[in-house]
Amino acid sequence: MSRYVLGFQEIDRRQVAVVGGKGANLGELSRIADIRVPAGFCVTTDAFKRIMAEAPSIHDRLDRLARLEPTDREAIVALSAEIRRTIDGIAIPDDLAAAIARSLARLGAQAACAVRSSATAEDLPTASFAGQQDTYLNVVGPAAILQHVSRCWASLFTERAVTYRLRNGIDHRKVQMAVVVQRMVFPQASGILFTADPVTGDRKIASVAASFGLGEALVSGLVNADVYKVRGDEVVARAVAAKQLAIYASPAGGTREQAITPERREQPALTDAQIVRLAQLGRRIEAHFGCPQDIEWCLVDGDFQFVQSRPITTLFPIPAAGDGANHVYISVGHQQMMTDAMKPLGISLWQLTAARPMYEAGGRLFVDVARQLASPASRASLLAVLGKGDPLIGDALQTLIDRDDFIPSHPDETPGGPPAGAPPAPIETDPAIVAELIGRSQSSIAALQRDIRTKSGPALLDFILADIQELKRVLFDPQSHQVIMAAMEAFWQLNDHLETWLGETNAADTLAQSVPHNVTSEMGLALLDVADAIRPHPDVVAFLQHVDIADDGFLDAMPELAGGREARDSIRAWLDTYGMRCVGEIDITRPRWSERPATLVPLILGNIANFEPGAGQRRFEQGRQEAWQKEQDVLERVRALPDGELKAEAVKRLIDRVRTFSGYREYPKYGIVSRYFVYKQALLEEAERLMQAHVLREQEDIFFLTFQELHDVVRTNHVDDQLIRQRKDAYSSYQALTPPRVLTSDGEVIAGAYRRDDLPDGALVGLPVSAGTVEGRARVILDLAEADLAPGDILVTTYTDPSWTPLFVAITGLVTEVGGLMTHGAVIAREYGLPAVVGVEQATRLIRDGQRIRVHGTDGYVEILPESNQPDR
Repeated sequence: MSRYVLGFQEIDRRQVAVVGGKGANLGELSRIADIRVPAGFCVTTDAFKRIMAEAPSIHDRLDRLARLEPTDREAIVALSAEIRRTIDGIAIPDDLAAAIARSLARLGAQAACAVRSSATAEDLPTASFAGQQDTYLNVVGPAAILQHVSRCWASLFTERAVTYRLRNGIDHRKVQMAVVVQRMVFPQASGILFTADPVTGDRKIASVAASFGLGEALVSGLVNADVYKVRGDEVVARAVAAKQLAIYASPAGGTREQAITPERREQPALTDAQIVRLAQLGRRIEAHFGCPQDIEWCLVDGDFQFVQSRPITTLFPIPAAGDGANHVYISVGHQQMMTDAMKPLGISLWQLTAARPMYEAGGRLFVDVARQLASPASRASLLAVLGKGDPLIGDALQTLIDRDDFIPSHPDETPGGPPAGAPPAPIETDPAIVAELIGRSQSSIAALQRDIRTKSGPALLDFILADIQELKRVLFDPQSHQVIMAAMEAFWQLNDHLETWLGETNAADTLAQSVPHNVTSEMGLALLDVADAIRPHPDVVAFLQHVDIADDGFLDAMPELAGGREARDSIRAWLDTYGMRCVGEIDITRPRWSERPATLVPLILGNIANFEPGAGQRRFEQGRQEAWQKEQDVLERVRALPDGELKAEAVKRLIDRVRTFSGYREYPKYGIVSRYFVYKQALLEEAERLMQAHVLREQEDIFFLTFQELHDVVRTNHVDDQLIRQRKDAYSSYQALTPPRVLTSDGEVIAGAYRRDDLPDGALVGLPVSAGTVEGRARVILDLAEADLAPGDILVTTYTDPSWTPLFVAITGLVTEVGGLMTHGAVIAREYGLPAVVGVEQATRLIRDGQRIRVHGTDGYVEILPESNQPDR
């Protein structure tokens, strides 16, 4: 067996490092019974390494290439072209050329071949890299084959391939190039088969794209392909395209375009029987590889041959149920305002904390609502609550129910009893209830902090597991649930009454400003107080302006400055109360503000620059006055109505209820993350012990274990290093995925819609969560650490959890892609009196940073203002 050339029959999927992703998949494809693959061989990565060794100058150029920014197109074009010319100019050594010629002779020395690049980082389960390197068709003769093998080697350094690697942090030196040489087939039709619907993700639908001639016409976008959808043995949808062109092999080598005669243009490229047969073969290939496949096929003399199969890397994974039943999964992240991927320890701890089972997929958590949807009573309750909180989830579930083929309808299990999800028992509007709930939570956390200090080893893990039950007791205290539900229901009823009686939409938003006991809004205002403590000390301000975001020891240097001790103490006092919070705080593995205090510095400096002393107290008092004035105005107008006194009494009761209870809505999560931080500090100390004992390589390796796995590691002093590496790779791939709001057990992403036709042209629709209209500069911010806001700016981002609250004091409006009526951004926007629209899909892509926009927080849409209204750039 030559180290430079391997036949397909010698290759399997484990040999990616030798023959690249494409070559490994072709070798594996050749092993499947009844799957026809045109004969061929691979020129291995050893051959490529030998060629690269012939030109030492390339290594210097690779160093220069690695230092370029992916946006520096001019430099990338010039340097990658130099590398390609160098590789093209290297003569293929005689022994390597002879090995290729011998394998070619077995195909037929003058056989027409396809010569395809096969990089070691393409067509893999986590990344396809499709189209990054080159393919050549209908290459004839040994000399031409060798020439095109060289071109494939050089294509590792095309501009698009280099840019792709730079953007994805892939080392140019670690990617090697093999080359596939495969006998050409001359098909009547060809195309792509996806064994899962690439648009919806439905694993039970196969999608076929087909055109006449070679598949190159379809891949290059020269023609519109026929598209067929297959479920089981039935073609369930078809769209036959008008096919103007086809690409065929040219007698002189290469390919040529050929016009399709008018009478054939709208004929299907495949018959129904052929489509179903192709889908069946695709299922066999999928079963062999163990995951949905993107397959290139050719119809030759009435039978199918396959020239490539690769994983579909864009599908969102399905939670594993294993029971064969239909399930409907709702994203937890969309409810918790954290749609980023979570690490295994974070996922498992949240699962242990949750009141109901949660299922993991793609580094995210989901709850299954299939049983609730099957019961008419619980279905109505679920749709009412979810639809009000996030209309896109409500509409997606309604869409699924309307199909009448996925969720069976079962009679209610308890006829005559209260429906599932019914409101809890009434509760008195008493401020002391909230104060008592908060006091009980604080006492419980203080006990945890005291008792955990003496625990280590397996006893620590046992202690945390037991304390999670105490966390759940506090979290799911029936009275706590009553308070939260009472606030939500009063808010909804207040809005309904005032819209019915006064014709005013979302009037309760203003009435909910500056309520007591909102620990999250208090956090943002308290950071203004920190700015007040630092502002009088210019040396401290100048020092902070030069603090690096990674310098978490800056607090220790502050006492040396004039006013530095007072400034440091103000920051530390703030961290003592709020330092357990951070971006993505439901994931215990995320770095907390107490662990990364430098991330606060830009926020503090922004507050110093943008606000006058005392702004925090003034902001709260202004909101309280606006709420009081709104209350007087509403009550006066209601009293003027028929039965006005009775209606005014009802409105006053609801206003009191909203103002008494709605601040507490943010407290349970504060209690959770406070407890999580205590757990985390103890677990990291245990991880340090494991490192000292040479059990772990890195302290944060524990983040890639579930809680139970960590318990086993602490007990046995043994860890599976390979498992941790796999988990790190998986987490990296999950970060590129966008989690759906609603997902079925078939893998289908059900997308909801707002179903509105009352919007201006071009408006971006969302959910109105905080009333008012504001116009200003959009600041599209995806990373809190990079926030640079000026007074009057409108924040546009994917989601906001409590860690974003300090920004809210500086903005005049809010637009997010994720959110609901009672999620964090909505609650704090109302508290601060900011017009806000959430659930605006693709807002961060459709709105450019710096554009002027108008946010209609009452009516639920955003307008991008015409260029004439835009500031000069």
